[in-house]
Amino acid sequence: MSMNQTKERPSYNLWQNSLYMIRLSWKYKKITLLSTAIVAALTVATGLLNLFITPAILDAVYRAVPLSSLLLIILVFVGGLLFVSAFKAYIDANLFYHRMPLRKRLADFITLKMLTTSYPNVESDSFRKKFDAASKPISGNSEATEAIWGTFVDILSNIAGFIIFLVILSVLELWVMAVILLTTIVSFLVSNYLNGWAYRNRDEDAKYQREVKYIAHTGSQPEFAKDIRIFNMVPWLKDIYKGTIELYRSFLWRAKKVYIWGNVVELILSIARNGIAYIALVYIALSQDLSVSLFMLYFGAIGGFSEWTRGIFTGFATLHKQSLDLCAVREFIEYPESFTFEEGLSLVPERSKNYQLELSNVSFSYPDSDKKIISNINLKISPGEKLAIVGLNGAGKTTLVKLLCGLLDPTDGAVLLNGEDIRKYNRRDYYQHFSAVFQDFSILAVSLADNITQEVDLDNAKLEYVTSLAGLTDKFDSLPKKFETSLTKKIYDDGIELSGGQTQRLMLARALYKEAPIIILDEPTAALDPIAEADLYTKYNELSGGNTSLFISHRLASTGFCDRIILLEDGHIIEEGTHEQLIDKDGKYAHLFEVQSHYYKDGSLI
Repeated sequence: MSMNQTKERPSYNLWQNSLYMIRLSWKYKKITLLSTAIVAALTVATGLLNLFITPAILDAVYRAVPLSSLLLIILVFVGGLLFVSAFKAYIDANLFYHRMPLRKRLADFITLKMLTTSYPNVESDSFRKKFDAASKPISGNSEATEAIWGTFVDILSNIAGFIIFLVILSVLELWVMAVILLTTIVSFLVSNYLNGWAYRNRDEDAKYQREVKYIAHTGSQPEFAKDIRIFNMVPWLKDIYKGTIELYRSFLWRAKKVYIWGNVVELILSIARNGIAYIALVYIALSQDLSVSLFMLYFGAIGGFSEWTRGIFTGFATLHKQSLDLCAVREFIEYPESFTFEEGLSLVPERSKNYQLELSNVSFSYPDSDKKIISNINLKISPGEKLAIVGLNGAGKTTLVKLLCGLLDPTDGAVLLNGEDIRKYNRRDYYQHFSAVFQDFSILAVSLADNITQEVDLDNAKLEYVTSLAGLTDKFDSLPKKFETSLTKKIYDDGIELSGGQTQRLMLARALYKEAPIIILDEPTAALDPIAEADLYTKYNELSGGNTSLFISHRLASTGFCDRIILLEDGHIIEEGTHEQLIDKDGKYAHLFEVQSHYYKDGSLI
């Protein structure tokens, strides 16, 4: 365990997290607060009825009351217990429907954070760890975000019972009460420390869980099935899985030993607490000649008082543990954003407006790294220009694209849209100016129409138009459900799988449907052969019309149709011009083109 992890403190204390949940309930589900108070009151009522029933019956017998009066007393207490128990059971049964929506609300907050957070957070290891830590407390009914309401019930009922029983036991010696309180406080402090152990070691716990889930998930994915069989990876994967499980078991055993010792301490304190109290009561009974009914009342009250007292501190210990889980949830939901969103200036894309993109003295390094992926680049992209960004793998092409479309902010310099720094705008508005097709396709297990439009109220005429432009009409018309056909078999039994070329065209249709003024193609055809890539890029070019378009590739021959080509190397622009100009220059571009052309079937694709 690192020193930083050892010294790390929760962002919020128990009271702050309790108030957070109360406010959440007040805003979204007020009945949860009311039902919590009702159940606490019924719990105390049950305790009082159980406390007084035996002394009341013994007192009636001792006074030789008529049988009818005795039966009435029994009937009142038993009826009261039945009514209170039934009412409490009814409320308890319905609490599930009051508490679960609040847990689901927090789950929605976490999902929304993941979907809308600044893109650099998605690539941050710290952010991913906090996501893993926040996911567990919202994963089930017994987790903190739902179970905390039961803890509130326990604390409220125990505090009320403690006060009532304290009044009843006021005849006892003060030192007896002090012993009960002292042993209970020590028990609470021990429990509090033990519950904090889980929080202090949460990163290690999350790490093992993440590794185990990843290995299990990898083995079940269709895309790994061929390699697993061809390379006989099963024994290797089993060894990795077994090793990770053993490490996780060792961690859980350490946790178990901590809690075992805590239970031993609690047992010793409980014996001391109850033993001293009962001995004191026997002494008082013998010295003060207590009646049997009063003795039973005080005897039950001592046990009850001890339970109420212990319940208070146990409840707060549980609440402390749940508060630590809530910290994990809140720390993720409130993870700082590096981009400006709603607080930024509004920026609505206009199809008829000309947009100029510019990189002004832009450099970029990833956090905790001194290496510059992009170094002091100045680049202006004119409205309607077809720009190719080429270079070998690792040259910085994808990072440059992420900077242009606002997924990353430069470490130095600025990205400008029509001369204005994009950091002043609502970043989500800025994204609306781009249609992009990246290397990794985001194919969803939904209908073909939804994959293209991602809209509830879709434009059917536009959908059919872009599908036709992308060359998918014949394919879609051949399907029984046409546009409503579901993609992939991961969810739908009748789902279909598209070929690589069909998927490319689907992505083209998606990009065209958005009708954004700037189109970016970041090596989406890398899996195709050079001729197929060049054909598809040409298709994109023909359909993009007057849009500003950026074509990114490590294959120089695919982008010869562009107005301008820039060649990246180690984060620098080393050459730029048209394809013909760069060939005539006989520099690095011409050399790379000549080398790559040996792999092309016809020697040239231009």
